[in-house]
Amino acid sequence: MPVVTMEGIGETTCHEGKRLVLAIEDSGVDILHRCGGNARCTTCRVEVVDGEPGPMTDAEQERLARVQNRPDDLRLSCQIQVRDDLTVRVLRRLRDNPDMSDPGPRPIDWPADHPLPPE
Repeated sequence: MPVVTMEGIGETTCHEGKRLVLAIEDSGVDILHRCGGNARCTTCRVEVVDGEPGPMTDAEQERLARVQNRPDDLRLSCQIQVRDDLTVRVLRRLRDNPDMSDPGPRPIDWPADHPLPPE
């Protein structure tokens, strides 16, 4: 099982192919995902510090193309299926946004053997 290390937070394991946003959330981290994991916002963004997150989905490429001054290691955790060990920096958490009442609707648990996004 891949290990996901979250800088400054801890680490967790998850089944291969699980969406990164769900691996992070299921480990008890209050990562934001305001659009429910549909690559429509950027609240679930992470910086990939180490490891191979896999290719970007078309939806992720389109959404991140609108982010000004975007670093190369910026990704949407809702669009990453964890296949190998990863180290990430979680950039947006509910605890840091007191104006929000919840992190957003839970993204669906997309089958590990199917590519994202859901059709």
